[in-house]
Amino acid sequence: MNLEKYYTREGSKLSFTRQQASDFAKTVAGDFNSIHDVDSKRFCVPGDLLFSVIIHHYGLRQTMGFSFSGMVGDDVTLILPEVNAREISIYDENDKKYLDVSSNGQQSRDKGLIESLTRNYVRFSGHTFPHVLVPLMRENNAMINTERPLVIYDHMRISLDTLDIDSVDLTLTDNIFRLYGKRGDVALNYDLSCNGESVGKGQKKMVLSGLREYDQAKIDELVDIYNERISQYRNGD
Repeated sequence: MNLEKYYTREGSKLSFTRQQASDFAKTVAGDFNSIHDVDSKRFCVPGDLLFSVIIHHYGLRQTMGFSFSGMVGDDVTLILPEVNAREISIYDENDKKYLDVSSNGQQSRDKGLIESLTRNYVRFSGHTFPHVLVPLMRENNAMINTERPLVIYDHMRISLDTLDIDSVDLTLTDNIFRLYGKRGDVALNYDLSCNGESVGKGQKKMVLSGLREYDQAKIDELVDIYNERISQYRNGD
């Protein structure tokens, strides 16, 4: 994956250009959410990129949780605390918090295992829309604002039974869609496996805002636009 080309680190300072973050979203995650476009007015760095950088930097532990509290822009410089602690918080230079990371259990810095976990997780995560979210919205008669679609990471969690493995694959097992008026959240649960054997579980939770009654025509239009963006990118248009 050559993750280093998607961020800039100088000592403890971590930052992302719009091009780096956008390239990661499209080429690694297969995520074509417009908020990761270089020219987006609401641009933000993919949560999956932060997740990947943190694990590559601090190593993988059997149990890890990531709670997001802010959207990182290209004008943000994060400070990576150089500590060996089970709980760390990531702030920017202005002391604004963006991420809490908790961890427990044994630690691994095996590059092959970390590469496999982050690559496969990010690919899995990047296809949440439309493959997972659209059926869920249809079943619950609720949808995001198709004119200003925004889905925000709340947290993600992984729990491995062992680190004595060389690869990790992910399989979606079930999901939960909870509605709170015009807001809602989606929890995606998945199994982690190695060579067909179960080695753990995980969850990703996202927050959806501006919900309204489901409209199939508007969703179809949004999906068409999304797929056209993918086609244009792959064709070099």
